[in-house]
Amino acid sequence: MNNMEFLKPASLEDLFQMTKAHKDEVTFIAGGTNLIPQMERGVESPSLIIDVSDLQEMSTITENGNIISIGGSVTIADIAADSIIKTCAPVLADAALQLGNPLTRNRATIGGNLADASPCADTAPPLMTLEATVHIADVDGNIKDVPISKFYLDYRFTALGRGDVITKISFQKQGKSQKGNFSKIGLRKGSAISVINMAILLDFDHDTCKQARIAMGSIAATPIRIYKVEELLEGKKINDALIEECGELVKTEISPITDIRGSAEYRTAVAATLLKRNIKKAIL
Repeated sequence: MNNMEFLKPASLEDLFQMTKAHKDEVTFIAGGTNLIPQMERGVESPSLIIDVSDLQEMSTITENGNIISIGGSVTIADIAADSIIKTCAPVLADAALQLGNPLTRNRATIGGNLADASPCADTAPPLMTLEATVHIADVDGNIKDVPISKFYLDYRFTALGRGDVITKISFQKQGKSQKGNFSKIGLRKGSAISVINMAILLDFDHDTCKQARIAMGSIAATPIRIYKVEELLEGKKINDALIEECGELVKTEISPITDIRGSAEYRTAVAATLLKRNIKKAIL
């Protein structure tokens, strides 16, 4: 760590020049809520850190017609408080408000929360229900647009290549006919880490569910969509019997592990209960 170099670009052009010169060495930082603890534990020992926290191009929330874009360096606290997000993507605002504690939310960024590739990332499930796109820049400034459903490739492994950085995340606004919510179960002294989290977004035509989007974290190697349950709900009027069927079906779609925060059996049971609860909440 004594030989570590720290750079802070003034613009995206500066960023790409710095990154291109040190592609295989660079580690990006914005809030540092993931990287700093990893460095303190010796898990990470970067030789070059580039701070992207002050880049204007990556630090804003914009609304363009029906599309919302969030810069990769926007903090979780800003997302939770933003009037555009609260009005047009409340499922994401709910998740941001429940991520960690106020100190963490004021430092952590949405780009960092996704890039860390944790299965329990709280912003991933709501962004999956919104079918968001992750915009990634390489060292030459070329942008590739990756659907978030294809962003997570495996445990702690994403579509980000060496020197790649998340510039923004974009998605369509929630429609007036869409109802949804985000919820999580966490340990009493571990508010920053979800034992399980879930986002649900149901689109209704009168009392019929015409489209369902459900995503969960901490129940597989990556955050995942729950496709079988989505298919079961679509085209049907939701009643108690259907909700119970969804609760049983979700158990076949997930593959949780046992760790210090909960057993696989516990997570499976909680996933089913949380799903049924959230479907009922969405149709109220």
